[in-house]
Amino acid sequence: MKIFKEEQRFTQVWLYIVLGFSLIVPIYIIFNEYLDENTKMTTNEFVLTISAIVLSISFIFFLKLKTRIDELGVHYQFFPFHFSMKTISWNEISSAKVRTYDPIGEYGGWGLKGGFLWNKSKGKCINVSGDVGIQLELKNNTKLLIGTQKKEDAKRVLKTYNNKISK
Repeated sequence: MKIFKEEQRFTQVWLYIVLGFSLIVPIYIIFNEYLDENTKMTTNEFVLTISAIVLSISFIFFLKLKTRIDELGVHYQFFPFHFSMKTISWNEISSAKVRTYDPIGEYGGWGLKGGFLWNKSKGKCINVSGDVGIQLELKNNTKLLIGTQKKEDAKRVLKTYNNKISK
């Protein structure tokens, strides 16, 4: 019995830089308003505003994509959007493969993507970085792509369970 496990987070350096710069401007504006002699901003309002800005930016660091492939099927969780693992059993899957894709062109970027706002024919995509994913085509004609950083491990495990996929 082979098992594939992966846990991913948003850890790209460029993302940290963009988030850092996006904090500077609003904090600078709020700080200047608070220090102004004629300000109507109270200390509580200042602290709450700064806290809200920092908390909203830091939300991205709570995001976590967990993937597991085992004898039961493909399991995934994109916390905090999914509080528990979602399972797609092998008998629901018509094909499963690892493929390279264009995150921006096919799905509009990284995160929880797809559905009604982007290219419907591609289905849904859950990813945090890179351009390699586990492409699932389900018997109900929906598609799901789960991003992975472990291309070869995912290929090996999918090959093991390929006989469980009934066409």
